[in-house]
Amino acid sequence: MLTHLLEKLNHKPPTTVFRRRKTTSAEYVASRNRDPTFEKLMDKYKNLFKVIAIQDLILGTTTNAAAPPAVSLDFLNRLSQRLHLNRGATHFLRKYPHIFNIFHHPIKLQPYCTLTETALKITQQEATAINATLPLVVTRLVRLLSMSVTKTLPLRAIFKVFRELGLPDDFEESVILKKSDLFALVDSGNEPNTHLLKLVGDIPKGELVAAVVNWRVVECCKEDCGVDRNEILYSFKHSYPPGMKLKRSFKAKVKEWHQLKYVGPYEAVEIGKKRKNKIGMMEMEKRAVGIVHEFLSLTVEKMVEVEKISHFRKWFGIDLNVRDLFLDHPGIFYLSTKGYRHTVFLREAYERGCLIEPNPVYEARRKLLDLVILGRRGLSRGHSEPTGVCQGEDGFTEEVKTDSDED
Repeated sequence: MLTHLLEKLNHKPPTTVFRRRKTTSAEYVASRNRDPTFEKLMDKYKNLFKVIAIQDLILGTTTNAAAPPAVSLDFLNRLSQRLHLNRGATHFLRKYPHIFNIFHHPIKLQPYCTLTETALKITQQEATAINATLPLVVTRLVRLLSMSVTKTLPLRAIFKVFRELGLPDDFEESVILKKSDLFALVDSGNEPNTHLLKLVGDIPKGELVAAVVNWRVVECCKEDCGVDRNEILYSFKHSYPPGMKLKRSFKAKVKEWHQLKYVGPYEAVEIGKKRKNKIGMMEMEKRAVGIVHEFLSLTVEKMVEVEKISHFRKWFGIDLNVRDLFLDHPGIFYLSTKGYRHTVFLREAYERGCLIEPNPVYEARRKLLDLVILGRRGLSRGHSEPTGVCQGEDGFTEEVKTDSDED
């Protein structure tokens, strides 16, 4: 009996092995460092995206030349779920009387919605700005195609980002067909009824210089440049979210990454070449960063939805998860998850929530954003148009929060 008791006391329980659980993609996104300025900007943009979706539906309707385009509220209410209007289209439209005008149609005998004069002027201003910058639009398309490994991109992918690139609505006729010496539409052999846009013109290699290269030249030419010119040769501009803790090991890895050579976005690369060693994988990752950085530099607002840029991944020769790429480099990109979408910003292009170097198309779209932020204010004084937009210290309109601000 005593022997049996001693055996029980000396018996050691089996050692439990704790294995480190692999972080999921959703957890990786949730653990990122937030930037309050970009989060506040996206908080405004998420309603702007809904406004633009309804605006496109209104402008896409065919009406008499004398009457402005309009759509029925019944039609918009049926699309409420697709447009992410949780309380219905009518509730959402009434939140923005400076943009939408609800009226009773005298012939259809039901409520309809149209754009206000102020909103129509903004759309016309944007269209005028796009048409005035057609040479720049051509350059953007040339650069985009030049980053492709085969100098070819699917037309449907370009359609997804035509607004981000500042292309006109009829860019097939006004840009592609008119510039037949540069572009050509060809059929895809693998997918039926799919067209590819191909770069057929010869572009001198020296004309295509990446935006980050121009930044390096400017930094090196500064008299008070405190960075070694050899170190900046392959580096990118970095600015981290406020409050982000930068450990010594992290800084060392960033410095090593800065000095790493890589193939630029406009340089030729071997198709299908796999690199399994650590240096080779880092070079592939840095090339992907360079391509995405240049892609964002070509956009009007220096921002794009992650899902849209993923359509170019294969054609750019990027063999990495694009969203993880943005999260791995928080000093270059900022990823926001507001508004039923993942949106990436080019950090260096923004200051206090506004573009550092604005363009006419961006300024027109910013006016529409100001109307979204304005909401229902100004109506009590009888103003049919906004009297002005007050900018706060962070670059945003000062807004009074009400219960109806969230849809």
